[in-house]
Amino acid sequence: MYWDKEIETISASDLKQEQLQNLKKTVQNAKKSTYYKNILDKININTLDDIENIPFTSKQDLRDHFPYGLLAKDLTESVRLHSSSGTTGNPTVVFHTKEDINQWADLVARCMYMTGVRKTDVFQNTMGYGLFTGGLGFHYGAEELGMLTIPVGPGNSKRQIWFMQEFGTTAIHILPSYAIHLYSYFEKMGLDPKKDTSLKTAFLGAEPHTDALRKEIEKLYGIKAFNSYGLSEMCGPGVAFECLEQDDMHIWEDHFYAEIIDPETGEVLPDGEEGELVLTTLKRAAMPLLRYRTRDLSSIISEPCKCGRTHRRIARIKGRSDDMLIINGVNIFPMQIEKTVMQFPGVGNNYHIEIKKEDHMDRINILIEVHEEIFNGTLSKLDQLKKQIIEALKAECGVRPIVKLVEPESLPINEGKAKRVFDLRDKEEN
Repeated sequence: MYWDKEIETISASDLKQEQLQNLKKTVQNAKKSTYYKNILDKININTLDDIENIPFTSKQDLRDHFPYGLLAKDLTESVRLHSSSGTTGNPTVVFHTKEDINQWADLVARCMYMTGVRKTDVFQNTMGYGLFTGGLGFHYGAEELGMLTIPVGPGNSKRQIWFMQEFGTTAIHILPSYAIHLYSYFEKMGLDPKKDTSLKTAFLGAEPHTDALRKEIEKLYGIKAFNSYGLSEMCGPGVAFECLEQDDMHIWEDHFYAEIIDPETGEVLPDGEEGELVLTTLKRAAMPLLRYRTRDLSSIISEPCKCGRTHRRIARIKGRSDDMLIINGVNIFPMQIEKTVMQFPGVGNNYHIEIKKEDHMDRINILIEVHEEIFNGTLSKLDQLKKQIIEALKAECGVRPIVKLVEPESLPINEGKAKRVFDLRDKEEN
């Protein structure tokens, strides 16, 4: 049973008391690591506000103290590590004890139960396994709930559909971009997922996506698609999740202490204001992280949710502070572009953003797939749609992009995380 009324509907005062007790324990545990030992030497935690006396921890700190600098337990107590790719230097490595893994499975099971899935469901996991946390996190959560779990992994779209049909898959964990790509295979095979599968629920994650894209996936498959949030530095999936109301994501505040800061100044912002999400682990033993800068842009919503859960929510991630594009001095986030483009009927689900230098000025080119009837229709309709998209993007982003509408399936697709942005400025200058 993963509806824990006592903890999920806990009063704000009782929750703060529990957070304070666990924060004190976490700080004491963190002092056992070589990284935090000196940082925390003179810091005392008497109230939750005292957390602001602790310096932020960054991804670079994890890289600089690779591999064991943030490990707070003896290595023999760790049973698992997960790691980033490390393509820009040392990878970020996170260690887990057996109890850390069990708590992670419980958190993901709590998330999934909240969306209505039960042990009678059949769960198909299309995410990658291995060092990537997404696949294993959902796998253990699903098994914890008692669901029949199919660890198909990514790619091989025809095989994915075969498993869905043969075993009656009702719930799926999938990249938003791959959900759209997979639908094209249903069409090629003359199948309709609404009629030819038993799908009811999709868990979307691992890459940013707009609500418009979520609604498109729900429409195509005839399902409910739930937004999830996690990062490997915390545990992976299981940090925050939508409930049946689909009104932003409950962050599990018994495990994570959340703050929103101004990404430039580090000032803590009040609930409701947008900024960078900062998270502190409250129960992890092997590798506690204090005030970790996620670089994800969101806001905290303190108003009660209709579902009755009292844990605060975080708004859909707008983007990352380090993903921001600066175009001739104007700050733009890729999610702004997707939100604007996806609102137009006739627009497909794949697009590329290319940034180039022309005459020493930044130029942003957006290639957008459109439906076949639009692309092969009259030139005037195609031009009209392009003009509407350009004007909408100018109003939203403050710059006028060059828009090119292209035929369906003409842009490359990754079966992993979608790559949307191609910044060619450095290449052109070298």
